[in-house]
Amino acid sequence: MRIYMDDNRQELVSVICNRCKKELKVENGIVKEGCFHAEAQFGYFSKKDGIKHFFDLCEECYDKMVTGLAIPVEAEEVKEML
Repeated sequence: MRIYMDDNRQELVSVICNRCKKELKVENGIVKEGCFHAEAQFGYFSKKDGIKHFFDLCEECYDKMVTGLAIPVEAEEVKEML
């Protein structure tokens, strides 16, 4: 869950893990620890037509989620981080 300073969603002030409720470290609008942010927009032929979901997971909860997948996640090393 992301909390912003105002309705314009410009300045991020807090990120809370949707699974365990851990508050992640945020400095000057930048998340300073491992965080998985997901957005899913549902369209036609879905029971959630026209709905968009957002959630955040801390790194520990992300690891728990992907451990239960039938097909493991793919990973590759990134040379440059944004």
